[in-house]
Amino acid sequence: MSITAGDSRPPARAEKILIVEDCFANRDMLTRRLQRRGFTVRGAVDGATGVALSVSEQPDVILMDVALGEMDGWQATELIKSDARTAGIPVIALTAHALASDREKSIQAGCADFDTKPVDLARLLDKIERCLAKRGLHKAHIGEADCHVQR
Repeated sequence: MSITAGDSRPPARAEKILIVEDCFANRDMLTRRLQRRGFTVRGAVDGATGVALSVSEQPDVILMDVALGEMDGWQATELIKSDARTAGIPVIALTAHALASDREKSIQAGCADFDTKPVDLARLLDKIERCLAKRGLHKAHIGEADCHVQR
């Protein structure tokens, strides 16, 4: 895609992000903000759909709300990480709770990182770029940092 004068959209990126979020407003807001930065974004409204889309869509990063309905984000992450087809996809847990226990439970479930809501987009983008760089999908300028939660 070429950008013409006056077009403020960034060039399309090859990276695909799956957002698993049951709140329409949160999912819509994150989708639009990430699309404006050129990402391809897919959405899932619950854990089971997120697990299924992780297989069919093969996203480069998954943003996983932890407070989902029947299957919470931690259970969905465990299923994604236990499947050889999706085990290598980094999952960033998103939660409105900033408790140390939520962070630890996210790491135990297999999440590569953890972030709180409301989302600070710059911080979240940095975490996404770190995950992409670790997978070799994007050459982010992040130095030696990797895509794992810093304790």
